[in-house]
Amino acid sequence: MILAQTLLIFMFIICVLILIPGIRESEDMKERFFRGYESTEKASFFKTLKTAFKQRNFVAYLLVFLMFTLANTLWGASSIYFMKDVLRLPLYNAIFVALATVCGLFLFIPFWMNVIRKRGHVKTLKLGLILSCVGFLPGLWMTTLLEAVILSFFRGFFFGAVFISLRPVLADVNDENTLVVGKHQEGSLAGIRTFFFRFALIFQAFILAIVHYATGYNPDPKAIQTPLAIWGIRIHMALIPFILALIGLIVLLKWYDLEKEKTIVIKQKLKQLGL
Repeated sequence: MILAQTLLIFMFIICVLILIPGIRESEDMKERFFRGYESTEKASFFKTLKTAFKQRNFVAYLLVFLMFTLANTLWGASSIYFMKDVLRLPLYNAIFVALATVCGLFLFIPFWMNVIRKRGHVKTLKLGLILSCVGFLPGLWMTTLLEAVILSFFRGFFFGAVFISLRPVLADVNDENTLVVGKHQEGSLAGIRTFFFRFALIFQAFILAIVHYATGYNPDPKAIQTPLAIWGIRIHMALIPFILALIGLIVLLKWYDLEKEKTIVIKQKLKQLGL
């Protein structure tokens, strides 16, 4: 536990040092914001919500975001049960799994940035969701800490494609919304996204409770779980996240159509309107 806390503190210190310079918008971005803020009519959150849900691409993005967030929170929450009940190892070993994921994610950010430049962020997101589906499934059969660490490293690599491409996809969705309603609503749309992020955290707890109840999980910290309960842990750690990521991929393929040509047209129209 002391080792885990020391490593986490070290990681937080690095993050704080990176953020010391701060995040600054360009003067052009500030001017555009104030011009739009002062000249547009204020709309209620629920009116913005109603308008946003009439836009297919926004709904598609939101569902992809929800499915992927829920899949990841399920995997993270399940890791504790996997370490304690499946591998039957002290919980401090989970830090090695977490570090492997972080390393796989951050080490390959330049790689995914290059993929986005060559293939576009939508294609990168689709590829990331496909790889994420593949990355979840080995949780159904892995049996050692070494396997968990190696798998987590590759999961971090796979998930990097999704994490790094979701933001530009969101920017395209926001641009389309601005063109439709005639004003910027990024703040309200961010609030909607945050609401669904919190919903994913709540829904994750319900999934864990339902699976554990159905498989007879024993909450006693010293208990040795039955084979059925062990399978329940593997199901909510691997199978359900796989299904959720697959749903996100299907939604993206079926509903989302903000490809490169369409986004170029939207940006040109926004520029003409001074938005």
